[in-house]
Amino acid sequence: MNSTSSLAAPGTGTTPSAPTGSGAAADRGRADVSGRERLAALVQRQGVLAVLLLVVAIASFVYPTFATLDNARGVTVQASFLAVVALGMTLVIITGGIDLSVGSVFALGGVLAAWASQWGILPALLVPLVVCGAIGLINGLLIARAGMAPFIVTLASLLGARGLLLALTDEGATTYLVPKGSAFAELGQGSIGGFGHPILIALALFGAGGLVLQRTSFGQTLFAVGGSSDAATLMGLPVARAKVTVYLLSGLLAGLAGAVNAARLSSGVTIIGAGMELDAIAAVVIGGTLLVGGAGSVSGTLWGVLLLAVIQNLINQIGTLNSSYQSVVSGGFLILVVVAQRYLSRSRSTV
Repeated sequence: MNSTSSLAAPGTGTTPSAPTGSGAAADRGRADVSGRERLAALVQRQGVLAVLLLVVAIASFVYPTFATLDNARGVTVQASFLAVVALGMTLVIITGGIDLSVGSVFALGGVLAAWASQWGILPALLVPLVVCGAIGLINGLLIARAGMAPFIVTLASLLGARGLLLALTDEGATTYLVPKGSAFAELGQGSIGGFGHPILIALALFGAGGLVLQRTSFGQTLFAVGGSSDAATLMGLPVARAKVTVYLLSGLLAGLAGAVNAARLSSGVTIIGAGMELDAIAAVVIGGTLLVGGAGSVSGTLWGVLLLAVIQNLINQIGTLNSSYQSVVSGGFLILVVVAQRYLSRSRSTV
C-alpha cells in the first residue's frame, strides 16, 4: 500500500483524517456573513415597525385617551389619504425616481371630484382619475422617453397642477360642494364594521400593491430598474414602460386620494396638499425604501405613514405643542433613517 494514502491500514483501528480546520472556519465565516446580511436586511425593511410599536406602547401608557378605539379610528382615517399617495410614491422611488407633484395633484383631484359630484359618483371618480392620471402619464413619458430629470419634470407638474386648481376655483374664491347624502359623500364618510371607507380603500390598495410588487414580473422589473437601469435594459426588461407605468400609477393614486378626501370633507378644499409630497417621501424612506432605488416594500411604507400619524396625534395629546413640531420630529426621524440605511447598505456590501 502506498505510504501516502489517507486511508487507514486494515486492523490498525485508525480512522481517515478529519477535514482541515480552515474549511470549517470558512463555513462558519460564510454563515456569519449570511446571518449579518439577513439581519441588516430585516432591520432595513421592518425596523420602522418596531419603532412604531414602541411609540404606541409608550403613548398608550402615558396618555390613556390615546389607546381608545375612537382615537385609533381617527388616526387611521386621517392617515389613509397620505397612505394612498405614499403607495404610488413607493413604486416611483423603487425605480430610482421621485414625484414632487403628488401634493398638488391630490388637491386638484379633490376639486375636480367635488365639481363633478353634482352629476353622480361615477363622474366624481372618473374626472379626477382621468385628469390626474394624464398628469402622471405626461411625467412618465417625459422622464422615460425624453430622458428628462424626474425632479425637474415633477416640479413643473407640481406648479402646473396647482395653477390649474387655482384657475378652476377663481384663485380659490370658489369652493365646490359635494351634495349631502349622495353616494359619493358616503364613499368618504361611511364605514363598514366601524372602519371608515377610506381605511378600507387604503388597505385594499396596499394589499394589491404588495402582491404586484412581490409576486409579479412587473414588480421584479421595478426592483431591477431601480438597481441599475442600464443592466435592466441589457437584460431585455421594458425599462421605459415600467417608468411610465409607475408615474401613471402615482398620478392615479394621488387623484383617487384627493377625490375620497373631498367626499369626506364634502367639498373640494383648495388649500390642502401643500407639502404632502414631502410627507409621502418621508413616509416611504422611513419605511425602508432606498432613495437610490432598487429596494423597498409597501408594508414598510404603511408603517412609516402610521408612525407619522401617531407622532401628530401625540403632539395633539400633549396639547402644549403646535403642529409644526411634527415637521421637526419627522425630519429627525428621516435623518436617522437615511443614516441607518447608508450604514446598513455599506455593511451588507462589505460582508
